[in-house]
Amino acid sequence: MSLVLDSSAALAWVYAEERSEAIAQVFEQVTEAGAWVPSLWRLEVANVLEMGVRRGRIDAAFRDATLADFQLLPIQTDAETDKYAWGTTLRLAERHRLTVYEAAYLELALRRGLPLASLDGELRTAALAEKVVLLGE
Repeated sequence: MSLVLDSSAALAWVYAEERSEAIAQVFEQVTEAGAWVPSLWRLEVANVLEMGVRRGRIDAAFRDATLADFQLLPIQTDAETDKYAWGTTLRLAERHRLTVYEAAYLELALRRGLPLASLDGELRTAALAEKVVLLGE
């Protein structure tokens, strides 16, 4: 697996107005070499897409097609995310003033020694402080 993919980067690939050359490169890398995500990733992605349906940004068919497309990608869910939630992840959240959800991506990147693909400004700042290689911008 080549990188840790957060929901902001994944969803930027979905919405044409948010897609950039950097995000296209991230998804080329994901397609070729795969990605890791924390166990909450599927919930986050599904929630954002469902909120898009409720707010009229997208329709249910687009949501379902997007989820089907994500299902085809070589994305591996980390089975140990919960194991670190009350320890390392919480400490990262505290140190960098992140949500615990954001810190789960940083913890996974640190533990696996992988770059992090994210568009979240606070998470990117924390990743730089932790010397994690960043992708996506």
